[in-house]
Amino acid sequence: MPWDPARYEQFKKERFAPFDDLLALVRVRSGLRAIDLGCGTGELTRRLADALPESDVLGIDSSAEMLERSKEFVRPGLRFEVRSIQDVEGEWDLICSNAALHWLPDHGTVFPRLFERVCAGGQLVVQMPSNYRHPTHTFIDDIASEEPFGAVFDGYRRAWLANDIEQYAQMLYDCRATDILVFEKVYPHVLPDADALADWTSGTALVPYMERLPVDLHEPFMERYRARLQERFPQTPVFYGFRRILISASKSS
Repeated sequence: MPWDPARYEQFKKERFAPFDDLLALVRVRSGLRAIDLGCGTGELTRRLADALPESDVLGIDSSAEMLERSKEFVRPGLRFEVRSIQDVEGEWDLICSNAALHWLPDHGTVFPRLFERVCAGGQLVVQMPSNYRHPTHTFIDDIASEEPFGAVFDGYRRAWLANDIEQYAQMLYDCRATDILVFEKVYPHVLPDADALADWTSGTALVPYMERLPVDLHEPFMERYRARLQERFPQTPVFYGFRRILISASKSS
């Protein structure tokens, strides 16, 4: 089950809101060499590039389906490539990542490695979801352990990879970063009903589970998931407080 741009952007306004906070952390200068890790469709990368005068910006994503949309945002000074975040090389004045690094394991290695790629005087800015304790996520693992799904998953659980904010501050300090800023923010989303919660996660958290399930079990899984959410959130509309981590760190000149 590949990433589906249309499904991901079903809640485009809500998903894009944290990017404004991320962009506000960027020290805007002209002539930067910048990279956007996990750029998705490229729409927000275009906004990043437009905010950085006379800069060279590269957006990368491992999903060819998501990057297919990026063609409309290409311009001089902005390009896109299908590439894994783990394959990033070279030095960059700005390394930016919006809602992507939480898919990578071992942040204790990932963040120092990325910070090595920041050139002197440069900056790392990151935004990641940290909502894995919410019922929209915990119910997925609960159902994955129930039959007939448990036999297929055989103990598989997606590892929720975001650390505590103190750990990110410590690891960046250990990298001799300066101007370290790490904080968590709850974004208040109001969705029509519990089914909308299921629609939200079907574009993100549910993707690796659906990849592992036979197609004939997709609908039964979703029916049980929707029922569990409707029982937990019977009211309409539904308040969805979504927690995210925002990080900024600079490297001394």
